Amino acid sequence: MRYHQAMDHPQMPPNQITQFQRQDKTQGMNDSKIINDPVFGFIKIPRGLLLSIVQHPLMQRLTRINQLGLASVVYPGARHSRFQHSLGAFHLVSEAIATLLQKGNFIFDSEAEAVEAAILMHDIGHGPFSHVLENTLVRGISHEEISLLMMEQINRDLGNQLNLALKIFKNEYPKKFLHQLISSQLDMDRLDYLRRDSFFTGVNEGNIGSARIIKMLNVHEDNLVVEHNGIFSIENYLTSRRLMYWQVYLHKTAVAYECVLISALNRAKALVREGHKVFATPALQYFLSHDIDAEWFSSHPEAIDVYKELDDNDIWSALKVWTHHDDKVLSRLADDMVNRRIFKVEVSATPFPQDYVDEISRNIANKLGIDISDSKYFVALNTVEKDMYDPEDDSISILYKDGTTKDISEASELLNVELLSKKIRKYYLCYQRI
Repeated sequence: MRYHQAMDHPQMPPNQITQFQRQDKTQGMNDSKIINDPVFGFIKIPRGLLLSIVQHPLMQRLTRINQLGLASVVYPGARHSRFQHSLGAFHLVSEAIATLLQKGNFIFDSEAEAVEAAILMHDIGHGPFSHVLENTLVRGISHEEISLLMMEQINRDLGNQLNLALKIFKNEYPKKFLHQLISSQLDMDRLDYLRRDSFFTGVNEGNIGSARIIKMLNVHEDNLVVEHNGIFSIENYLTSRRLMYWQVYLHKTAVAYECVLISALNRAKALVREGHKVFATPALQYFLSHDIDAEWFSSHPEAIDVYKELDDNDIWSALKVWTHHDDKVLSRLADDMVNRRIFKVEVSATPFPQDYVDEISRNIANKLGIDISDSKYFVALNTVEKDMYDPEDDSISILYKDGTTKDISEASELLNVELLSKKIRKYYLCYQRI
């Protein structure tokens, strides 16, 4: 039961309030859907608005999209879905709200439900294979923007019950700390995906103390802060995040495998534009046939409906058929994907010389018997730049007993925050193995 429900009955004697709480707790067991999660155990979804969101087709679509895209090429256990991640983030938000209420922070039931609804839907706009689609079939519009379009659709479907959730998601609600639970340096999205991705990949470095961090949360001047006793957990969290990015999310083999997929999609798109017949599901065919960007979404109402139909299965089905296509480039790339023939990858701290890249392109064209202009599908240059903490952008504040706060960069005695906040740039050269 939320804090203010008891306050709604100010004339109740204490013993009656206690009885009311016991009845509410008992009813809650019958009014919830219990989901067994391998990371957090039993997750309780209250019947009503929140369960309606979970059961909505746009949420169920996330069961068909892998959380880590192609990372399973390195970590075979990384087959968990974005749906699982969304449920985990919801669970952590519920825990965080309970902690904040216990510490005297006033949160209405409607606000708590709105935050939980927003975190459930925060990833709803993701396309197949995580961020790969954003660079190929869709350009100039982020998955966050598409998520908002889909959230608005669910809101209409559920009788505009999500207006408050949308305000909090867009950071248009006066209580800014509620938005920070969804999107900040210390949001529940990050706490879940680090724990979950660590669990399914087996990379123990990401196994952060999420429960401890949540117990140390508080609100100070409308900002989410961490009490001083939780400083060591935050140090571990920032270090773990850095390790997970370079060991999992930006692993060079996963990056090279993504390059193969991007090349295959770009080749299929080029062939369709030239009038060639290329197999694709109706949804995938739509995105192969048009240049889809933010303006297209706004001027073509059907675009978002077609996007809803896209998931990992569309891409894999097409790739399997493309292995038999008469175009030598497309069939080779599709075969590389289906049979896990990953591009060779070289990593450098400085840009690769253009003459070296040109030499590789010529060798590939000669070996495969293709035109030199088509070798671009078998050679990819990527620049990856990442920092783990930016004190200038939504910092993590540590709250002391005297009511003062310090940024973690000042409060920590162990962290080299200067190193954590430094942007690391790596250059990836991925190319077809011959």
